[in-house]
Amino acid sequence: MSRLVIVSNRLPITLSRKEGKFQIESSAGGLATGLGSIHRAKDSLWVGWCGIARERLKGCEDEVDAMLQAENCKGVRLTRHDVEYYYYGFSNKTIWPLFHYFPTYTIYNKHFWEAYKHVNKAFCDEVVKIAREGDTIWVHDYQLMLLPKMLRDRLPDATIGFFLHIPFVSSEVFRLLPWREEILEGLLGADLVGFHTYDYARHFGESVRRVCGYEHNFGYMAVGSRTIRVDAFPMGIDYRRYSTAGEMPGVQEHIKRMRRRTRDRKLILGIDRLDYTKGIPERLEVFDLFLEKNPEYREKVTLVMVAVPSRTGLEQYAMLKRRVDELVGRINGKYGSIDWIPVWYLYRSVPFEKLMALYQLSDVALVTPLRDGMNLIAKEFVASKTEGKGVLILSEMAGAAKELGEAIIVNPNNREEIVAAIEQALSMPEEEQIERNRVMQHRLARYSIGGWVGDFMDRLEAVKRVQAELGISKLTHHVQSQIVKDYKGGGKRLILLDYDGTLVPFSGWPKRAQPDDEVSKLLSRLARHRKNEVVIVSGRDKETLDEWMGCLGVGLVAEHGVWAREPGGNWEALEILKDDWKIQVRPLLELYVDRTPGSFIEEKSFSLAWHYRKADPGWGSTRARELRDDLENLVANLNIGVLEGSKVIEVKDLGVNKGRASSRWLTRGGWDFILAIGDDWTDEDMFEALPETAYSIRVGLTTTHARYNVDSHREVRNLLAKLKG
Repeated sequence: MSRLVIVSNRLPITLSRKEGKFQIESSAGGLATGLGSIHRAKDSLWVGWCGIARERLKGCEDEVDAMLQAENCKGVRLTRHDVEYYYYGFSNKTIWPLFHYFPTYTIYNKHFWEAYKHVNKAFCDEVVKIAREGDTIWVHDYQLMLLPKMLRDRLPDATIGFFLHIPFVSSEVFRLLPWREEILEGLLGADLVGFHTYDYARHFGESVRRVCGYEHNFGYMAVGSRTIRVDAFPMGIDYRRYSTAGEMPGVQEHIKRMRRRTRDRKLILGIDRLDYTKGIPERLEVFDLFLEKNPEYREKVTLVMVAVPSRTGLEQYAMLKRRVDELVGRINGKYGSIDWIPVWYLYRSVPFEKLMALYQLSDVALVTPLRDGMNLIAKEFVASKTEGKGVLILSEMAGAAKELGEAIIVNPNNREEIVAAIEQALSMPEEEQIERNRVMQHRLARYSIGGWVGDFMDRLEAVKRVQAELGISKLTHHVQSQIVKDYKGGGKRLILLDYDGTLVPFSGWPKRAQPDDEVSKLLSRLARHRKNEVVIVSGRDKETLDEWMGCLGVGLVAEHGVWAREPGGNWEALEILKDDWKIQVRPLLELYVDRTPGSFIEEKSFSLAWHYRKADPGWGSTRARELRDDLENLVANLNIGVLEGSKVIEVKDLGVNKGRASSRWLTRGGWDFILAIGDDWTDEDMFEALPETAYSIRVGLTTTHARYNVDSHREVRNLLAKLKG
């Protein structure tokens, strides 16, 4: 029976050892809280670290394993060195600050990186031990970004999802990371890569394109032999748990106690982990400014500031705590009185019932992180407001702002704007508060934590279906054997081959993609056989093809079918064409060359091509779309077509295509074996012109008229090398 295998840095439970005995406690954090209910409800196994270093488990491993197994958990044993270098080091001194746009806090340390790789491999080893056929493996968060590819290498057919719970930075910031390509390749081992918002998904896609060179289209990427999906899944909460918590007797008791202390004062609630990304000092400074500008609110409003201890072993966090302590002391000393403490400061975790009481009592929630992946506090606060009264002030830098647009959205760096938001919140009519909250509550109820998990799993299954459909056309070992068998049994054989991207990889400069010795020898050997007719059907100009392959004994087709040359013969024009249209088109292409650094024009006899492989990927793609629109308007009445290839836009006569050119050989008839291979849309005309008995292969995993797909030019060469005799 298939299971859901959840993999994260920490288990949803934490082991502690007191007086020689192990005890189990629930782990803190949004991931454990959010997925805990799903883990308990589904047939699942959770793999992660239990919170105790391996050295302290010595001699007690079996006891600990049994305790974890009873909770459907599997522990990964980490040493103190692992925790120090992998967790406190690379994860929280490199990835965490960089992905939250704090590059000045980021440390690039090779030893941290080696530990990160080592621990990801340790997680991989544990997952491989327990994985069963049919399991769905769901990897979570920034500590395990190498794990998907490691699992893919060892479990090629596994269903693997990955979700990042923090922001993914823009490509310009991400490229600061020395190990950027390894991180991206690690994530691309998953079938589905999920993020909280479309902004994060877009940043990831742009980074993949710039660093790895993989293009994406409508959320799909072709990565080697696989198609993967990248999408946004805004994480929900267990809505019912928070919306009904106010009825709990323990919550009601806490509310009564707190109300006796706060009396009829307005409460502003701020609750976060003590982290520099959360903007806690900035929040305190805003409250100071609010009291300074609004003296009428003194002794009438209290800021309840809950700072949950986090990563206390890091010096930056110790410094942050000192700063927060000083700010709280300064504000309370500046404005406080015997009867009133302006900032009610709690440096501790808050039990669920007490947290619910704070949500219920608070008039305003001040959630203003400088940068946050999602922030579930904002959602929990809104869900808990069963009567509808209460105002959420939310940072636009939190992922939750994309969903909770009815909150008062603020820039966390604009103190005056937040002060104005507090003033607005405290004076907002109850009818408006209820109206805003009801809209957000309906939205949160529809897309709760269960909806989030279900949506992710549905999308993961859909990706696997797409992969299966494409896999049907994959050139398998069995099909290769059949091709070789039919080739050897054929009396008269025709082989039609594209060049760029099919026989050789693409080059930034077309002139540098000349055939290497391996390609030249392959073509020469095939062409020498008396039964074979080998034809290179290319978009290259005839002069280049002559120079590179004129002496190999192959037939040549240039400029997608304008010119043809029999082996040892002279070039013939297949079409009667004119080139006077170039006078009108060339100035437009030159304009786009000027506007797109790295692009250039290639002129052929009867076509013009605008190449942008050397241009900035994002800028080049944008300019290509603009150029295509402009060209189609320009040539609409000229019987000229605009053809889009791999990083190139070509303008040529509509009557010219590789299908018509291939017909020169196909119509001769009598072929016992036909093989055609190409890599882009220009080759589709050639595939369509083939008889049903022909073998056609498209390089790249994409929809095509070809019967089969291969991953790269390397597989094409391997296949051609097998065609002997």
